[in-house]
Amino acid sequence: MFRTFVSGLILLLPLIITLAVVAWLGQFIIDYVGPSSIVGHALTTIGFSFSASQIVAYVIGLIVFLAVVYLLGLAVESRLRSHLSQFLDSTMRRIPVIGNLYDLIQRFVALMDKNDVEGLKSMSPVWCFFGGLDGAATLALLPTPEPIMVGDKAYHAVLVPSAPLPVGGCLIYVPAEWVQQADVGVDKLVSIYVSMGVTSPLKIPPLPGPGPRKGNLTAT
Repeated sequence: MFRTFVSGLILLLPLIITLAVVAWLGQFIIDYVGPSSIVGHALTTIGFSFSASQIVAYVIGLIVFLAVVYLLGLAVESRLRSHLSQFLDSTMRRIPVIGNLYDLIQRFVALMDKNDVEGLKSMSPVWCFFGGLDGAATLALLPTPEPIMVGDKAYHAVLVPSAPLPVGGCLIYVPAEWVQQADVGVDKLVSIYVSMGVTSPLKIPPLPGPGPRKGNLTAT
């Protein structure tokens, strides 16, 4: 009876996990853009101009927001894209502290835009070996090939995405000799993190000899 039960459970397990992930994503979205969130309050404020009901006001505000985003999308797909992008970038980057944060996020979001060739070239996938080449390894993104010097030792700033939402993560300064170019594309790296490692290749090409030293990494 136990074996039969386990067989049925294994059959249903993919469905159960899928529903759990969908429920988690739904709760995540509600927490950040639902009526009780900061974004939700902003949308409700827009809708209050048309209705006194909080739910109706939220729906109206959401429709107005989606319409504005769609109109911006039409503008982006037209010849106005470069002008809008330059105006937004120049405005945000002038703000102290916020400008640096915006620049980092803008470069990361550009990785998701396959039409943005410069964005894809601005970062390159790398392997980070914590503790040396025989230590634990993780796939990360290298924002710039130029190392920084901490005392007399060279370090690389790498972005380690989070799974399953690679738009988050952490910034780590890793000794330069622990960083090597990864023979995977940016799309594949994002796919690995989104799938929480399920889409990892079963065999990875051999690593190119000893770790790189200062100035040996180049963006791809």
